[in-house]
Amino acid sequence: MTIARKICTLAAVTMLAGSATGCLMYAPPRAGVVYVATRPPVARVEVIPAAPDVGFVWLQGYWAWRGAEFAWMPGRWERPIAGRRVWVPHRWAHDRHGWYLVDGHWR
Repeated sequence: MTIARKICTLAAVTMLAGSATGCLMYAPPRAGVVYVATRPPVARVEVIPAAPDVGFVWLQGYWAWRGAEFAWMPGRWERPIAGRRVWVPHRWAHDRHGWYLVDGHWR
């Protein structure tokens, strides 16, 4: 029996044993992630001003959570980090614990 097959068998046995005993198996909330119970507002439509210079990339605005309410963080022009060209925007994701912000980053 290969190691991969043994791992799959062990995982299957563990899941069956947990369900047979009534144990619930779920992922705990992510450490360091702030969960919000309410869905964030729809993104605002921004008027994008002219780029300050060649090579700048527009980082679109997003809703941030500020303790008790959402606050709009306006978009801005920024130079890419060396070796990066594409900005992956901030986005809100949802799981069983609520809504959480996935930070934007350079790719």
